This record gives sequence, C-alpha cells and structure tokens, in this order.
Amino acid sequence: MQGPLANQVAVVTGASSGIGKAIARALDAHGAMLCLLGRNVSALEASVPQAAKFAVDLTDDTQIHNAVAAVQREFGAVDILVHSAGVYIAQRLDGPSPVDFDLQHRVNVRAPYLLTQALLPVLVKRRGQIVFINSSVVRHMPRAGISQYAATKAALKAFADSLRNEVNPAGVRVLSVFVGRTATPLQKTIHQAEGKEYRPERLLQPEDVAAVVINALCLPRTAEVTDIDIRPLQKP
Repeated sequence: MQGPLANQVAVVTGASSGIGKAIARALDAHGAMLCLLGRNVSALEASVPQAAKFAVDLTDDTQIHNAVAAVQREFGAVDILVHSAGVYIAQRLDGPSPVDFDLQHRVNVRAPYLLTQALLPVLVKRRGQIVFINSSVVRHMPRAGISQYAATKAALKAFADSLRNEVNPAGVRVLSVFVGRTATPLQKTIHQAEGKEYRPERLLQPEDVAAVVINALCLPRTAEVTDIDIRPLQKP
C-alpha cells in the first residue's frame, strides 16, 4: 500500500487488545511494518499475525532494553512509537497500597520514558513520530478513588509536553491523545467495579481512537497535532 506510512517501522505497546490493537491494525492497513511489544506474544499474534512480536514485561527495565535492542537489530530504524500500554487500579487514598502505585508508575510513566529514551536517536534520525495514549482524567477533575492513576497520567502528559519541546527542532512530532471511556475489556471491568451497566455501544470504539491517530500521523510535515481530546458522543 502506498501512502505516507507505507514501509515505516512502527513500534506499538499494548497491542494485544483495545485501543493498542486497533491502532496496530490501522497502521498495518496503511502499510507500516509493525513491531508489537507485550507480555503475551500469543495475544499479539492474534492482533496482527504478520507483525513482528517481542516479548517484554514493561515493569522490567532489562526486558525493555532487550526488546529495544531486538527491534533495532531486526529493523535498524523506527519511524513511529505508540505508547498504548497502561495499568489502571482504582483505590481511595485512605487505603491504597504503595505497591499498586509503583506498578502504575512503572507501566504508565517509567516504561514510556525508557522506551522513548532508548529509541530517540533513531527516531530523531528518521524525523519520526511519538504517540502517547493518555486519559481524559488529565483534562478534567479526576473523580474520587483514582488518585494514583490520575497522578501517573498527569506525569505522562508532562513528559510528552517537555519531550515535544526537546525534539520538535529535530523534526520529531509528539502527540498526546486524551481518551474518554472506550469499549475495551478494561472498561468493562471498570464498569463492573463501579456497579454500572456496561453498554459498549454508547462508548468510544477503539477504532475511533485509531482513526484520529492515523489522521494525525499522516499530516504533511508543515503541521503537528499536539493534543487530541476524544470522548463518547453520548453520555455513558
């Protein structure tokens, strides 16, 4: 397939389900060469069978660096980096476990930081693009019981904003996508925990998010989309 993303190398985390899976499939449909990172390689295989898959636990620094080395050995370059993996644990502040906070920080903030840092030289060389799938909790007053999660997502936004100012002069684009409630397995679990009826047809679809990401990635180099807020049209 010909187009602005044809034959570009794209690294995607969180591609085994939900938004990451939809983005991976959309990139594949636009001719990109995919490198999918995740713990469950068989689940990644079901997402995009023809993609390259690399087993990695995003809480393990050594595994992250080994995966980056494997990607660079196999492809030699990276044009697109999509951070879609994330962990959500809802707890009130009067009873949270520091272990849960550490887990969310490692997956939601530290892993994107380490992956970006390791791949930045090749991304700069290729004038690449970096996408952070973030949460709408950053854009609105977070509800009670998600202080740990909200803190990590606010940190991810700050990282993306600072990074953008560092790499824009080199021609690298950085996009943050602040996603509202989306019909994913995680969202089904959240609804159940909240005692709410799960009606996926009233939520964003993963393909909706993938469509806006692909549109931003395909823009001419005279423009950069820095932030996208996307939410369900109907109130859940």
